[in-house]
Amino acid sequence: MKPTDISPNGRGPKIDGGSIKYIGMGAVIFAVIIFCALGSWYQVDQGERGVVLRNGKITRISEPGLDFKVPFIDEVRHISVRDHTFNFAKLEAYSFDQQPATLRVSVTYRVPPERVDDLYSEYGNLENMQVRVLERKTYDVVKNVFGKFTAVSAIQNREKLGVDVNAAVRAAMGETPVMIVGVQIEEVGFSTAYEQSIEQRMLAQVQIETTRQQKETATINAEIIVVQAKADADAQRERFTAEADGIRLRGEAEASAIEARAKALAANTNLVSLNAVERWDGKLPATQVPGSALPFIGIK
Repeated sequence: MKPTDISPNGRGPKIDGGSIKYIGMGAVIFAVIIFCALGSWYQVDQGERGVVLRNGKITRISEPGLDFKVPFIDEVRHISVRDHTFNFAKLEAYSFDQQPATLRVSVTYRVPPERVDDLYSEYGNLENMQVRVLERKTYDVVKNVFGKFTAVSAIQNREKLGVDVNAAVRAAMGETPVMIVGVQIEEVGFSTAYEQSIEQRMLAQVQIETTRQQKETATINAEIIVVQAKADADAQRERFTAEADGIRLRGEAEASAIEARAKALAANTNLVSLNAVERWDGKLPATQVPGSALPFIGIK
């Protein structure tokens, strides 16, 4: 080792400028390699899909999990395929009978995995699609469907209103790369004056139903009384008929007995005398008409 190769402090070899340059270049190359290695892989969440872009052009759709790309050339955009919900807190609409109403509506949707590339090509992301398509179309559809219902039918037929709104919103989306999971009509509110009129109308309806029930009850009670009275009358008639039949039968029996005795007396005149003797107590009359004969005494 030459004296010129010793560092000024005398503790090690002297490093010239060329060596420092090589070390620096090596460090830069190593850093670039590490950066490229780290930028060549990525991961996609289970509820997402990855749109792989190469110079701005879609090359493929990446499934959930670990995947690789070309560093500095490929770019990955993540698109959610989970359910998403947006709300209309105060959607103003008019019913068929021109009653103003305020509706609270919520819409749940999702992007089918097979339509992720269409979504990115047309809208770039979910937010743009929701603002530009879903919210506008849903707003118009709900107003149109609600306008086919009167205020009373919208309240009484909430289920049908919800079914019609769901069908109309799904039809309105057409070829949009989105699937409507459901549309919920959470609340329908009318003006205070109209709600009071509805309440009064309902109270009147309840009163009418109550009166009708009372009338039906009174009619039933009257029918019960009539039926009971008819049953009592029939029972009394049956009782009188039975009594009359008994009297008639007794009279017929007595008449038959009298007729039989009359025939017997007519056939045997001595039977009268026999009956008289059987009934005589052995005493003569205390008084007697002059010239009359003594009864029941025969002298040989």
